[in-house]
Amino acid sequence: MDTALDPSITTRPRTLKRTVAAYVALTKPRVIELLLVTTAPVMILAEDGLPSLWLVLATLIGGALSAGSAGAFNMYIDRDIDRIMQRTQNRPLVTGELTDRQALVFAYTLGVVSIAWLALTTNWLAASLALAAILFYVVIYTLVLKRRTEQNIIWGGIAGCFPVVIGWTAVTGSLDWPPLILFLVVFLWTPPHYWPLSLKYRDDYASASVPMLGAVRGRAMVGLQTILYAWATVACSLLLIPVADMGALYSGAAVLAGAWFIIESHRLYSRALHGREAKPMQVFHASITYLTLLFVAVGIDPLLPY
Repeated sequence: MDTALDPSITTRPRTLKRTVAAYVALTKPRVIELLLVTTAPVMILAEDGLPSLWLVLATLIGGALSAGSAGAFNMYIDRDIDRIMQRTQNRPLVTGELTDRQALVFAYTLGVVSIAWLALTTNWLAASLALAAILFYVVIYTLVLKRRTEQNIIWGGIAGCFPVVIGWTAVTGSLDWPPLILFLVVFLWTPPHYWPLSLKYRDDYASASVPMLGAVRGRAMVGLQTILYAWATVACSLLLIPVADMGALYSGAAVLAGAWFIIESHRLYSRALHGREAKPMQVFHASITYLTLLFVAVGIDPLLPY
């Protein structure tokens, strides 16, 4: 059933609470949460201590606004395939909670406000990187790559790496090797995080003709690619130890959480190879926990009296 045409949804009286909830959903809040997890710890690493609370809050607000803008643009552009896919049937442009025009105005407004906010409260470099993140997600990923190539999430995932460098530049006003290494960590982490999800929803993506790897390749191939990128992610995370002089907490977290992430990736491949139920969501959730633990360690390690 196309929920956009369901009278029980489109004719219900709209309340302020429902409208606000629809606008919040348009920003993809779960994605924002994950992006912000990578921002604040890097600011502590950049400061080599606790930065100004106001600076942290200002950067997180600006980052949330820019990520929300990118998410809203994405939902506006993808509204046609969102009506086809079951996993996106409750998005506000599918249900009719918001009009296309409302979504587009909202996306532009959030984008402009986020860049202006970061420019005024942090610096122009951080604001410019936020603008680059929006453009990369909207233009490169959503418009150019997503519907054309199975490599979409690899290169499109670069947009999700920008919060790391935004957090660093908000503190220092410049770039350095530690944020670039963490940028690469998030870049390598994105495919093994998203590919298991695409495996679970492979029928959805196939019905919408979106060539996510899980929809166009066999389960064993998806599992193998997940393993390779998981190993690369963990190896890259270890580079931060000598480059940023990280201590025992980060080193232990990088090794132990990384080993768990790799083991879960191998289990996905093994199940697929032997014809058992793949259970891709185990790897999906493990990847989120891994990245969270790693960046929590990034934020705590500089505060410890080594």
